[in-house]
Amino acid sequence: MQIPHEVTARPDTGLYNSKLGIWLFLASEVMLFGGLFSGYIFLRMGAEPGYWPHGLLNVPVGTMNTAVLIVSSVTVVMAWAALKMRQFLQYKMYMLITIICGIIFLGVKLSYEYPQKFDHFGAFIRKDSLSKYEAYLGNEFLKSKNLDPRVEISGHLLDAPKGSPYEAVAKKNAEHFKHMLHEEGIGGGHGDGHGAQVQVQTEATDDYVIQLDPANARPTDPANEAPSFLPKKQTMMTAVVKAADVENASMFVPRHSPYFAIYFTITGLHGLHVLGGVLVFIYFWGPGSKLYQRNPEHLANRVEVAGLFWHFVDLVWIFVFPLFYLL
Repeated sequence: MQIPHEVTARPDTGLYNSKLGIWLFLASEVMLFGGLFSGYIFLRMGAEPGYWPHGLLNVPVGTMNTAVLIVSSVTVVMAWAALKMRQFLQYKMYMLITIICGIIFLGVKLSYEYPQKFDHFGAFIRKDSLSKYEAYLGNEFLKSKNLDPRVEISGHLLDAPKGSPYEAVAKKNAEHFKHMLHEEGIGGGHGDGHGAQVQVQTEATDDYVIQLDPANARPTDPANEAPSFLPKKQTMMTAVVKAADVENASMFVPRHSPYFAIYFTITGLHGLHVLGGVLVFIYFWGPGSKLYQRNPEHLANRVEVAGLFWHFVDLVWIFVFPLFYLL
């Protein structure tokens, strides 16, 4: 039995079945991501001053991935238009470009952006110990400028307290740091936090040794508070932070802060949507394209529906990029 309006539109709605179905599905997706974005906004508004990270994501990489998704949205429309004009080879070309763009987006996320977070470290200092680390926090300077205080010392972990789950990462970072020192021609002696510290393994078992981010290495530099499009180069300075003075310490993973918890939730869920779209496009480019020989209009309808989903995925990222990367 032939299902009515599988290819042709209903006269009352002007929609064929799958197009109506995708709009209903996208309505549920709006509620899903709308709730997550609302949660992000309320968490940020309610965060205590100094406890909401900012400027930690790579803006150029995020910008590139945004451009990649926008290009893919254009090419999927071109693929659909080629089918409507019965230009099968053009369809295959544009669909292939869409697939490649989706794979590039996922590849950058999984092989570059996420691994950097797992390698970066932050230690939130206890409120009663902030004065001990004024040289790295610069809160007196920030107070004079009516800016929020800084309560976290961040960078690459070079040593961790005995039994810490981050010892393996610290050891890897320490070897990389020593290699950097060798390349810079720096060697010998102990650092005081204002220069390169060569001894990255401490005798005590209750210290964190951190290769400092620029914001902590030069906390009174006004440039640290200005938006930066390009990532700032890692410094050669280190700081020793006592574990007893730390309120919370972790890599930039979900447990680090509500910021990274919702960052990984939203970008991870968005990535799954990108993966799902890429798999569907691969099917339509490969085995599914055989439908063109039987009913090219039916294939065009399927690509249109998949394209509407892909446009929604792109639209979600248009919200993700400014919220997480720019603001």
